[in-house]
This record gives sequence, structure tokens and C-alpha cells, in this order.
Amino acid sequence: MTFFFAGIVKGILGIGMPVITMGVLGAILSPAEAASLLLVPSFATNVWQFLSHRGAGRALARFWPMMAGILIGAPLGTGLITGQDARPAAAALGVVLMVYAFLGLTHPRLRVPVGAERWAGPLAGLGAGLLAGATGVFAIPTIPYIAALGLEQDALIQALGLIFSAASLALGAGLAFHDALPATSLGISAIALVPALAGMKLGTRLRRKVHPDRFRILFLCGLIVLSVFIIWHAVSGAA
Repeated sequence: MTFFFAGIVKGILGIGMPVITMGVLGAILSPAEAASLLLVPSFATNVWQFLSHRGAGRALARFWPMMAGILIGAPLGTGLITGQDARPAAAALGVVLMVYAFLGLTHPRLRVPVGAERWAGPLAGLGAGLLAGATGVFAIPTIPYIAALGLEQDALIQALGLIFSAASLALGAGLAFHDALPATSLGISAIALVPALAGMKLGTRLRRKVHPDRFRILFLCGLIVLSVFIIWHAVSGAA
């Protein structure tokens, strides 16, 4: 049900699968376990999103430095999510989800200066990789950075699909490096692809009937409540 709903959100908004999955499953499982279940649906749906738009070669040529930063940062960040004590990773997950929700609600007007993408892209990728490895969420600072480039809607969705595909691979590599990627989790993750794709197909159809802005606000407000619960659970467990 988690992956089905995450697929619906992704179908309507073009984003949200790692956020929903880590938010819901991270409240009942360790962040490392939740992240291992996310890998196959996240990678497959983001590759689909990337290849469903024209200009894949141009996008790859433009964003490979950012992808390189993600591939470096994610394995380094997984040291937190795979630690023996899951509470720091859970608290970090809650904070990242809350920041993501508030940024989505406030719409800060950010712009990457002309010529800065050459160095800003790898830095944003490194930061995104570290946070993806530590929390399983790829959205920060990926979405604010990509949005600040001023891309058209289709190009923006395609870029996010490409970047999130790389983040999924990097997260999987980091989990495997820390021996936190059991075969059983990969099997369940592969099965979870079915409801994720079904939800994404339904969400794509609902996009024409549901007002995306209203749905996004409800989604983000619910995410804030969920992030508060995750942080409270991590802090109360530590106490």
C-alpha cells in the first residue's frame, strides 16, 4: 500500500516516491531497511520518467557532473543509516522530510547564476548524495537546485528522473558496501515495483482530474505531521 500510494503521488506530481516510502516505512522500520526496500521501485520508475521525454542525451551530458557528486557522496553518507543505533538516522530523516515540506510550501525563488552550474552542480550532487546515503531521501538539495536552473516542465521532470536514478544506484552501492543490503530485501523491493508502477499509472490518469497544486499542499502538510512523528519517535527512544 505504501508503494502504491507513493506511485500515485509520483504520477500526479512527478516526484515523491522516496519521500513517501522513507516517511511511512521509516516510521515502522529502521531507515536502512526502508531504504533497501525503496531501491528497485525508485530506480525503475525514475528511469521510466527519464526516458519518457526527448533529449535524454542532452540531459545526460549536462548533469553528469552532478551525478558524479552523488555517486561519491552516497556511499559516504550510508555510514549513518547503517549504524547500529538507528535513532540518529531516523531523526535526520525526519528533519530532511520537514525541510523538504517547508521548501515545497514556501516556494523560495532560487536561481543558479549563469556560469555557476559547472561548480554548483557537483557540489549539489555531493550534498544530495550524502543526504541520500544518510536518510534514503534524494530530494534535498536536488529539487531546489534543479528548480533554480529555470528548466521547462518536461526538462525539469526528465532531469529529476535522471538524478534520482543515479541516487538510487549510489544508495544501493552504499548499502551493499556496509553489508546492509540482504537478498531478501532486494526480492521484496522487486515485488514492490508492481504496486509502484500501478500507482504511478493511476496517478498519471488522475493528474487530469486532480488539481496538482491543491494535492501538493495536502501532501506536504501531511508530510510535516509525519516528520514530526518520526523525530519524536527517535528522540523519545533516545530518552
